[in-house]
Amino acid sequence: MAKPNSRQSLIDYCLRKLGAPVLEINVADEQIDDAVDDALQLFHERHFDGVARTFLKYQITSEDKDRGRAGPGGTGITSETATSTAGPSFTWYENANYIQVPDSVIGIEKVFKFDSSSISNGMFSVKYQLFLNDIAFDLGYQGLLTYAMTKSYLEDIDFLLTTDKQLRFNKRQNRLYMDIDWASAVVGDYIVLDCYRIMDPDDFTNVYNDSFLKLYLTALIKRQWGQNLIKFKGAKLPGGIELNGREIYDDAEKELEDIKKRMLSEYEIPPLDLIG
Repeated sequence: MAKPNSRQSLIDYCLRKLGAPVLEINVADEQIDDAVDDALQLFHERHFDGVARTFLKYQITSEDKDRGRAGPGGTGITSETATSTAGPSFTWYENANYIQVPDSVIGIEKVFKFDSSSISNGMFSVKYQLFLNDIAFDLGYQGLLTYAMTKSYLEDIDFLLTTDKQLRFNKRQNRLYMDIDWASAVVGDYIVLDCYRIMDPDDFTNVYNDSFLKLYLTALIKRQWGQNLIKFKGAKLPGGIELNGREIYDDAEKELEDIKKRMLSEYEIPPLDLIG
């Protein structure tokens, strides 16, 4: 199939690019499966089409609060002891203030701001009173400029009094650490993640037809093929044919190097500059 739409059809496509069925590709099925997994991992972690921006919500539970605010010796505390060369030991405690994140989430941009400040919370908030007493009567006279300037001023106050929460996330842990006051968290409230989730090829079969993935997987299988044949270097086949696994391996290495260079300039999302 010219347009792969499954794992096996992608494998068949790559083998045909290497010469099958005219040539016998001396690579085991297990080795091909490993190459597919490696190619998909790079595709998901580096390719701009390998992930999709997603908004996920999570409801805070009482277990989250207890784990986040537990003191030394509590269920939400882990400890580690460090011993100095002089003899005394030191025990460090870490609060298990994390929420387990699905394995498909590969990066987190932010958690939307908790709307719990005096500026915007409840009927006695500044925002509510502004709309109740001023906007309804004065908007037609003062115009939108006054309203926009007032809102900007309130946002500045809100930023100073209730700053954004500090987050820590590592893909290899699949844990979202939120450095917040868990005692003030409300059970039943939702947090919303602005995150990136991998494109599961089983759900979105067009992933298998990605031009980068096809090139990269073909080169990986070719390298494995050459590596398998290296041990037969110098062996003569009937008719005087000599296997040259080293040349196949070196060609594949060059192709992989070129593909990775193209990844930086064509397929990868460039890093954003920090402004301000």
